[in-house]
Amino acid sequence: MKFAAFLYVVLVVLILSSFSFSQDPLPVTRSSWQATVKKVQKADLPPTGPAKQIIVDDTVGPRTAREFKMDHPENPSDQTPDGRRATIEKNEQEANTPRAEDAKGFAYTATVRNDSAKTVKVIYWEYRFIDKADPTKSVRRQFLCSVNIKKGAEFDLSGFSTLGPTDTIDAKNPPTKDKFDAAVRVNRVEYADEDILQRGDWKFADVKTAVDRATATPWGKEICRPL
Repeated sequence: MKFAAFLYVVLVVLILSSFSFSQDPLPVTRSSWQATVKKVQKADLPPTGPAKQIIVDDTVGPRTAREFKMDHPENPSDQTPDGRRATIEKNEQEANTPRAEDAKGFAYTATVRNDSAKTVKVIYWEYRFIDKADPTKSVRRQFLCSVNIKKGAEFDLSGFSTLGPTDTIDAKNPPTKDKFDAAVRVNRVEYADEDILQRGDWKFADVKTAVDRATATPWGKEICRPL
């Protein structure tokens, strides 16, 4: 009887241990995804040619008075020979500059909470989709994020990808949320002290090439990049 009780305790410990190792390194409190269009920011073209000649209307007083007028008068300096030349050159620059098009894709968001005593610096996470009509079809959209999450804080992760919840997109029947079972998982967390915590069924080697590609250019204002 005692031996049977001992086996029961061992079995419970093993079950709980395997359960804890399978948990996400960070709990996910909220998540969502939707089709979106990523607008391309218009590039600021540097001025060319000689600087415009300063006239009286360019001084602080007349310029301020002009800004407060409700009829929005034109800037007189734009009508000078230098001003007209600068406008022509700017138009020529814009005409010769290749225009980047807006990108159609999908926005993925997830809110995570740092329950550890350490500061989180890097997060690897994914959106996993299973087709309800055919559960054998599933896709994963993974992201790498640069963050700074203190103890007990929540943080909103957001990533953009041209890839959606399925590998085949029908233009006449775009993907909708009711067609998929979706789940968010945090696969790996890197802390400020260089400690690492990751899921037991996730391997960094599987995404190393994608990570190298995503980090090949300097990080901008974005939080996450797709892998």
